[in-house]
Amino acid sequence: MRVIVLHTSPNDDGLTASLAEAAVAGANAAGAEAEMVKLTALDIPSCRQCNNGWGMCRTEGRCGYSDDFNPLREKLWAADAWVLVTPVYFGEPSEIAKSFMDRLRRCNVGAKGEGLAEKPVIGVAAAGGSGRGTATCLLALDRFYGHINAQVADLITVTRRSAEYKREAVRAAAQAMVEAMQA
Repeated sequence: MRVIVLHTSPNDDGLTASLAEAAVAGANAAGAEAEMVKLTALDIPSCRQCNNGWGMCRTEGRCGYSDDFNPLREKLWAADAWVLVTPVYFGEPSEIAKSFMDRLRRCNVGAKGEGLAEKPVIGVAAAGGSGRGTATCLLALDRFYGHINAQVADLITVTRRSAEYKREAVRAAAQAMVEAMQA
């Protein structure tokens, strides 16, 4: 069983990174092969809205632009489950997370439900500053998961004040997601 954990912060040693590591640890503890993918290390720019807004994403279920997006999309489609961990910026997912989500949503529409439909997912919104904005960030993740017909296993908010115990919650959620899939 393969689980992909998407880490969407430029900070390698911050709150978001520690939560992504916790998700990997939880999935591994349940016997999955978990892989962390750092989106900020990849070339995934915003959607270019080819052909009047609907290019190959609509007709073939893949992006017509050549960058790191399609290989990652294929990796997610081949995985059994995935986790998206994002910092909260202005009440929303990080910019790289939003770019990725926008492009993935379009490709999933073009794939006509294949690929990501009914795959278990976890969304984690990590606010390191004031702690505000986690609920609206999770709302954006929940809407996105609905657009791609994913099966939400959990949505978790984390602030710097709750990080210690929520890190364990993220680990436990990833482990429980894999265990439920194995049952």
